[in-house]
Amino acid sequence: MNTTSGFRLEMVAEADFPSEFGFFRIYGFRGVEDGRTEEAVALRMGDLSTGGPPLVRIHSQCLTGDVFHSLRCDCRAQLEIALETIAAHGRGLLIYEHQEGRGIGLLNKLRAYELQDAGADTVEANERLGFESDLRSYSLPGQILKYFGLTSVRLMSNNPEKIAAVEAAGVSIAERVPCIADELDTRAAYLATKRDKMGHLL
Repeated sequence: MNTTSGFRLEMVAEADFPSEFGFFRIYGFRGVEDGRTEEAVALRMGDLSTGGPPLVRIHSQCLTGDVFHSLRCDCRAQLEIALETIAAHGRGLLIYEHQEGRGIGLLNKLRAYELQDAGADTVEANERLGFESDLRSYSLPGQILKYFGLTSVRLMSNNPEKIAAVEAAGVSIAERVPCIADELDTRAAYLATKRDKMGHLL
């Protein structure tokens, strides 16, 4: 178990993980900070210690998109872009965090869907439910990057908060690699809100 500034990280398990995208090694992590426990999964392909800064994607869980293929968001598309790109390079790391609905949880996310159907955007819906627009924390991914000994990465992200979190963990970003899904009418407003209200680099 690694401990940094009050953050305790435990690597719980690891195993081979063959997938449609290629052969990975899967890791289960648990992080504890200020009495709060969070879990995450990491998929590693290849040797991350050679060949320059590896591709890294920090992905927040989205049951509706990742599992049920929702077209309200771009989550599943970004997940597949990341896995395909890592596989094409033969090395990289994907960290999958359990932070559904930008941290508000699955059922609250569905309540936010109701408000969106009535005309609210994603930021407004979260705020009407009494939440901030984005409650996610990226402390755990930062510690996972350190677990793998990474000091510099090519980060696949459009989210400036993820960029700042990686840098705050002491990991430099050699390159920001855009992770942009195809434009669809069903997620046009969603993406516009990400860009205009949350500063995503779209």
